[in-house]
Amino acid sequence: MNLIESIIERAKSNKQRIVLPESMEERTITAADRVLADDIADIILIGNPDEIKSYAAKLGLKHIDKATIIDPATSEKTEEYAQLLFQLRQKKGMTIEKAREQVLDPLYFGCLIIKSGDADGQISGALSTTGDTLRPALQIIKCAPGITCVSGAMLMITQTPQYGEDGVLVIGDVAVTPMPDAGQLAQIAVCTAQTAKSVAGFADPRVAMLSFSTKGSASHEVVDKVVEATRLAKELDPSLKVDGELQADAALVPSVGQKKAPNSDIAGKANVLVVPCLEVGNIAYKLVQRLGNADAIGPILQGIARPVNDLSRGCSVDDIYKMVAITACQAMDAVK
Repeated sequence: MNLIESIIERAKSNKQRIVLPESMEERTITAADRVLADDIADIILIGNPDEIKSYAAKLGLKHIDKATIIDPATSEKTEEYAQLLFQLRQKKGMTIEKAREQVLDPLYFGCLIIKSGDADGQISGALSTTGDTLRPALQIIKCAPGITCVSGAMLMITQTPQYGEDGVLVIGDVAVTPMPDAGQLAQIAVCTAQTAKSVAGFADPRVAMLSFSTKGSASHEVVDKVVEATRLAKELDPSLKVDGELQADAALVPSVGQKKAPNSDIAGKANVLVVPCLEVGNIAYKLVQRLGNADAIGPILQGIARPVNDLSRGCSVDDIYKMVAITACQAMDAVK
């Protein structure tokens, strides 16, 4: 069973309620139909039921009747959600009138469903920008306890089984925070290890904090940041298996790790890689993907109290289908 099959099976084993607010988008509703057919998750679609069912019929979809369809314009919960939004945002200038208007936005309505405990996760982005996806999530669901920054992890399925977890590595941050400070980098380490557990199924995440230096082989303020982030990550989660600063080869190759960092429990054994900045992460995963012919799955957003994931506007039906399963796996481990 490959990694994606394993993720799908885990999602099936404990079905979560996933909101798809972009219900009249062809790829999204087609993926929803496939998810429902395969019994991977319970799907909540936001919009007019008659319009959604008519559109599904036009596309020849057979399983949309299994979805829960909620129209913010007519739902008996709309006023309750508006009051919740007002309470959450009144110190930021939110009025009840503005809340009643904003709650009609499917992206906000979906996050309010989750905040109220009526759903477990949300996916959008086929039509919406990353900012539009993240804004309601951060305003309503907010960050997980102890976390103040959102980040994105990438699952890398490589053709080199001697590295990582049988060739699978999890890399963060590749999507959100351009230049994290030491505290934020520590949080990214903790969150990426959690993604490795909940999504990739790693029983034993081993986190390498990457740099161009290994254990003092070079001196620079950016190296100092990684060293400090490693210390803070251990404070944030004392159970976390993490070490740094390590160069990439020292993190992955046992012989190099033994030579450069002989006293490290992580060197040569890492399956989770934390990069010092977004620039490095984005470049690194794309080089591995293209030159190494690896599969890159994600980015998977992390650090939000309940999973909210962002799609590329160029995503495929298959991308959305997989992201539903990934979001469901994240939701299982979210503190509720």
